[in-house]
Amino acid sequence: MQRILGIDPGSLSTGYSVIESNGRANRYITSGQIKLAALDPIERLAGIYDGVGNIIATYQPAIMVIENVFMSKNADSALKLGQARGVAICAGLKAGLTIHEYSARFVKKTITGSGAADKKQVKYMACRLLGITERDQHDESDALAIALCHAFAMPRNKILKAQQ
Repeated sequence: MQRILGIDPGSLSTGYSVIESNGRANRYITSGQIKLAALDPIERLAGIYDGVGNIIATYQPAIMVIENVFMSKNADSALKLGQARGVAICAGLKAGLTIHEYSARFVKKTITGSGAADKKQVKYMACRLLGITERDQHDESDALAIALCHAFAMPRNKILKAQQ
């Protein structure tokens, strides 16, 4: 079983989840949010770095999974998301984790069967697949979905590596 840390970065709240998986069986460990809204914008970045570092130290995952950057209509929002994402990745790299990235569309398709699924569908299926009650916050359930996406992709990734 491998421990997987799923991260849904955000400048006001960063969702996280930790699951264990062997590519077939998945087990929920924890999930939650790193709440940042009370901090000023620069301090939020340090909050993400410290928060992700604390989660890694506490739960000892081997892998971090995070969404690829997507284009946003608002350049300021895209920049803030990119900064949050970069800080989370740096925390994972500093701790020696292997980092994997998936597009939001791929995560949705893997978890729900539809790349166009809405957040409610993703939340429902991620929690259902782990046998846990639905989470109130979308960033927490998105982090669960990202971690599960990697868990489901693990056997496929091993086959692809063996073929190379």
